[in-house]
Amino acid sequence: MSGRPTLDVALVIPVYNERENLPLLLAEIARALREGGGPSYEIVAVDDASTDGSLDMLKGLARDYPELRIVAFAQHAGQTAALAAGFRAARGRAIVTLDADLQNDPADVPALLAQLERSGAAAVVGYRVNRHDSVWKRLQSRIANGVRNRLNRETIRDTGCSLKAFRADAVRALPLFNGMHRFLPTLIKMDGGTVVEVPVRHRPRRFGRTKYGMWNRVFRSFVDALAVRWMQRRALRYRVREELP
Repeated sequence: MSGRPTLDVALVIPVYNERENLPLLLAEIARALREGGGPSYEIVAVDDASTDGSLDMLKGLARDYPELRIVAFAQHAGQTAALAAGFRAARGRAIVTLDADLQNDPADVPALLAQLERSGAAAVVGYRVNRHDSVWKRLQSRIANGVRNRLNRETIRDTGCSLKAFRADAVRALPLFNGMHRFLPTLIKMDGGTVVEVPVRHRPRRFGRTKYGMWNRVFRSFVDALAVRWMQRRALRYRVREELP
């Protein structure tokens, strides 16, 4: 990071087999952030060893989108690893995360950034309204969200929504392990930061297939929530009254 210019915002996007979505996604981001004197930004796309040619598509798109930077994994490592690598590479004062499947709307990004600035919070997290998923998928998400909130004594309305904005220094300070991408707001709170929730749009998937089913949406979430609960119980809590030379 030393010597690199600092931008207003970095969009960190994990990519795993989303080839058809990528041209549309980058075009939508450009419309959302370039128009009207928007913030200086970069897009950090982290290819998680895709097998459908997503990496080649990103390399081709980089010719038309100078904001695009690419991090490519040698082997599939999962969403939390992709986010961690993106956070490490990002040069923005703020970091926005979103999915590559077009179900998050990049047009919501300016509102999240404005709320981050206005509120002074460490994170602004979206919750999806008018979800365009099957009844079965919405039921799985509702169960998983309830389990996570119950175990972690949380009130986050939609822990599964990937569209989030963070202050870069706050999110880089978080301890990240496999599965922790679902718990970023809780980890922010554990570190003393505040979290604000805002409604965001949700769209049906146009291309490709979802990467989540009952196993990693509910059962894996339960195991990961237990790990976060352990961290909450073992977290250091102290307040310095004074410090002398």
